Amino acid sequence: MRKLLLSSLILFFVQMGFSQTLPTPDQFLGYALGTQFTPYHRVLDYFKAVAAVTPNMQLSQYGTTYEGRPLMLAVISSPENMGKTEQIRQHNLDLSSGTGKPATGDPVIVWLSYNVHGNEAVSTEAAMITLYLLANKANTETQDWLKNVVVLIDPCLNPDGRERYVNFYNQVHTRFADPLLFAREHNEPWPGGRSNHYYFDLNRDWAWQTQKESQQRVAQYSRWMPQVHVDFHEQSIDAPYYFAPAAEPFHDIIKPWQRSMQMLIGKNNARYFDKEGWLYFTKEFFDMFYPSYGDTYPTYNGAIGMTYEQGGGGRAGLAGLKQDGDTLTLSQRIAHHRTTGLSTIEIASQQASQLLNEYAKYFYEAVHSPEGPYQSYVVKAAGNNEKLASLGVLLNRNGIRFGYGAGISKASGFNYFNGKTESFTIDKEDMVISAAQARSNLLKVLFEPDSRLTDSVTYDITAWSLPYAYGLQTYALRQPLTPAKDSLQVTVNTALAAARPYAYLARWNSIKDVRFLSALLQKKIRVRYAEGEFMAGGKNFPAGTLIITRSGNEATNGQFDEQVVSLANTYKTTLDAVTTGFVEKGVDFGSEKVRFIKPVRIAVVMGEGISSLAAGEVWHFFEQQINYPLTVVDVKQLPNVNWKALDVLILPDGNYRYLSDKDFANKLRDWVNGGGKLIVMQDALAQIAGLDWGIHQKKLDDDKDEKKDEYALLKTYANREREGVKQLIPGAIYKVQLDNTHPLAFGFPSVYYTLKQDSRIYEYLEEGGWNVGIIKKDNYLSGFVGAEMRKKLKDGLIFGVKEIGEGKIVMMADDPLFRSFWENGKLLFGNAVFMVW
Repeated sequence: MRKLLLSSLILFFVQMGFSQTLPTPDQFLGYALGTQFTPYHRVLDYFKAVAAVTPNMQLSQYGTTYEGRPLMLAVISSPENMGKTEQIRQHNLDLSSGTGKPATGDPVIVWLSYNVHGNEAVSTEAAMITLYLLANKANTETQDWLKNVVVLIDPCLNPDGRERYVNFYNQVHTRFADPLLFAREHNEPWPGGRSNHYYFDLNRDWAWQTQKESQQRVAQYSRWMPQVHVDFHEQSIDAPYYFAPAAEPFHDIIKPWQRSMQMLIGKNNARYFDKEGWLYFTKEFFDMFYPSYGDTYPTYNGAIGMTYEQGGGGRAGLAGLKQDGDTLTLSQRIAHHRTTGLSTIEIASQQASQLLNEYAKYFYEAVHSPEGPYQSYVVKAAGNNEKLASLGVLLNRNGIRFGYGAGISKASGFNYFNGKTESFTIDKEDMVISAAQARSNLLKVLFEPDSRLTDSVTYDITAWSLPYAYGLQTYALRQPLTPAKDSLQVTVNTALAAARPYAYLARWNSIKDVRFLSALLQKKIRVRYAEGEFMAGGKNFPAGTLIITRSGNEATNGQFDEQVVSLANTYKTTLDAVTTGFVEKGVDFGSEKVRFIKPVRIAVVMGEGISSLAAGEVWHFFEQQINYPLTVVDVKQLPNVNWKALDVLILPDGNYRYLSDKDFANKLRDWVNGGGKLIVMQDALAQIAGLDWGIHQKKLDDDKDEKKDEYALLKTYANREREGVKQLIPGAIYKVQLDNTHPLAFGFPSVYYTLKQDSRIYEYLEEGGWNVGIIKKDNYLSGFVGAEMRKKLKDGLIFGVKEIGEGKIVMMADDPLFRSFWENGKLLFGNAVFMVW
């Protein structure tokens, strides 16, 4: 308590102007860095204290987390540079637009990002000492560097996750740090502190920006566009320190100068580590491929993006005993991150001129001679304007310019969906993207139909192409195209309310339609859907179209039209109004084939054994994307669930020990049999398949006709990683054939593109089941699949519905909500929740 009061008083006097002394972290906090983990609010207090006595520093809040914690950014440089920071920033944006040229003496911009994974908590501690050494006027070395460098410091990218970890550790650690790794303080409870509030991995969200923290941070990143970006991490406790140069595969769009600069910075880091006798490694494990990391995303935006990995992580605590017998301390971890951060600034200062010249050249070439065979892209609207608008939001967030229509009506290009080059028409609603723009390289990476791997051993998924992720027909053209207009006029439904029609109709083909349905249900407006196609008012409407009739909605107290139209405008949903329930083709609105959508009561299971990432995707989907109430059930409480209170139970990817309990499994089946709906995903589905419920995982047997190699078991130890990937699928895209007459596939064409991360497929369902989404042979599209696995992965079920009594089991072998960027899967999941009954 005395320490807390002392540090609070120091901050008070600093803010009141009574002290002009720069405090060290130890002086301000009242304890030595490395002797305990610092709560986030105290970290911010220290940054504020330094800013208050450092004229050449600016500190600003750029956002908040889901739990309301501030996100902060510090800017520090020489007094001369700080006097013209806005001029420097604007000039730098000219360079990144391909129009500016660097001038003699221009500073380079270095951005240091700390603690994107909350339980890699050393990062934020290191940020404080790094800030002090940069702010300290007596440190002539750093002051000299700052003449050529503007340093931006984000002390904690993930405050919610960090606080989850720090609160855990500070509550349970013993008085004397216990280095034994089986001690309680080294073992976090589920879900751990790595992820943010919704259990998303923010280090895989830079490009997709599905999370609030990422959206706000990348907006700031785009305001500055640094030449160097470092993302500070931790890895396993027994690993030495890792720094660039990175491992293969390097994406082939990464420039030689970017690779050579990584090497130069790495050698300087090594020089300092050699001096201290610290162990380190480079060129292993951490590759430069997947575009949504804190190293690759800046790299694809013209910077030198790098990951630095300290051994430790959430298990290390204040002190952890390694396998080699040494004890790794928090103080040592801080020292290592401090050293690489300053070493990077040093090289950036020395190489400022070259960095700026190459950076400017990078964007100039992107605008005037974009790399790769494709000069433009056309994304077809084809009645999916709402889905196209969602893609537009993502492109805007990434600074990629686009428009609609073109000066020509016909063109020829590569068809992503069939792999052929063919002629097609360009409609005025189609999105047109020119490759001749500043963010051309990022555009190419996000839209490339098949990424070329220079090494099959990679750290993450190997396919992500946006046309597949969004399910939008796209063409890549070798000819340049310029959009005819910058935007489309949004349809407004306001005039419909005055007509007081018999019913409103809303087509069903995107996540925005799921949001609209959710809003209607929250307003207690009764909604139906059509099981099949129909024609009304001279227009054709597909299966799944929402039908909102005046009849049955008398409880809106005369506000029916105003409420429906207002919600449609809010969610940018186009409505059609009809004056009769008698249709020209199909079934009338009173038919039993027009089904009522009930406002379902939904629960998701979370807890030990369950993937926090998968559970978080479901949680985020309901709360942040469709605004629908969700009950979160801890897995330990499953035996105590009141089954009568639930309509839908979701089991995300994970290991459910209760499914091995015969009594519980029987109760669950009885609930389904009585009308409940069970949505099971990935490993949860594999466990259900182990029960006698009529669901069977397909065995991927070796080809019986293939002659066995009698020497197949004789493998070289040095090639063990290469041998391992023969059975691997680190994230590849497969084409799924859909039965789009089934409610699970409403709103889709006959094909869906799935991101396959494992080898599980299921046998076709026989009686009492529907094979809604299947893969056949030759359905592979993009990404790495091990040679042996690619031959076997065919002719099986990916998405299906098993009927048990009055209820349903919705089978999802793949994750349609993957990292929340697989946009097309969200409609599939929405169908599973609301349409399948």
